[in-house]
Parts: sequence; C-alpha cells; structure tokens
Amino acid sequence: MQQTNPYSKMRENAIMTAPKEELTLMLYDGALKFINQAQIAMENKDPGKTHECLVRVQDIIREFQITLDRKHEVSQHFDIMYEYIFRRLVEANTKKDIEAVKECSELIRGMRDIWKEAMQVARGAKAAQPGAPAATGKSLQG
Repeated sequence: MQQTNPYSKMRENAIMTAPKEELTLMLYDGALKFINQAQIAMENKDPGKTHECLVRVQDIIREFQITLDRKHEVSQHFDIMYEYIFRRLVEANTKKDIEAVKECSELIRGMRDIWKEAMQVARGAKAAQPGAPAATGKSLQG
C-alpha cells in the first residue's frame, strides 16, 4: 500500500483552492525558486541541473504570456517584459551565462514584488467598499 505525503496533499489542496491572484504569486515564487536553483547549479558546474531549472523558469514565463488578459493595455508591457526575460533565459541556458541568470532573477523578483503590492492594494480597496466585511487585522501572509 502506497503512503501519500501529507505535505504534498496539503500543497495540492492549497493550489486547487487558491484564487487566481494567489496562483500568480505562487508562480512568481516558483520561478524565483527555480532560477535560484539554476544559479547554484551553474556555480557548481552542473549543466544538467542548470538546464532543468532554467527550462522550468521558461515554462512559467510562457504561462504568464499565454494567460495575459489582452484586453488591458498594460498586458502589452507585460508581454514585452516576459518575452525579454524568456530570451535572456534561453541565452543564459545556451551560453551558461550567470550574469543573464542574475538579471532575469532581478527582473522576475521586481515583477513579483509589483504583483504582490497590487494584490495588497486591491484587497485594501475591496475592504474599503461600503458593505464589505470588517478587516480582521490579519496580515496577507496568514
């Protein structure tokens, strides 16, 4: 009989029940995790692990591009940024260029921070609407 990992089940449940804004934040966090792993692998001269991690980041960036809501003008700016990051990730992977990895990491971190701030602003605006439930004083993180 196969044992299931309770952490995996809990993580799967969190993903399945998370609002799309939280899923986007999780994807940004995943991209940062994999790009950090790629950087470490590159420093350790492990091309296989570097490639694997950078491809995962590329997949996340493509997912962001595919799911952009094109009816908003700002989506064009995001698309340009995502395309730039994707190209730099490919260059980093083919040339094993650690500086390109670091640049992409900074760009992704900046976009993640902007996304997180926008989520906080949106939640604050929603809570300030007439008839909205009173704030509980809990932070966004828990």
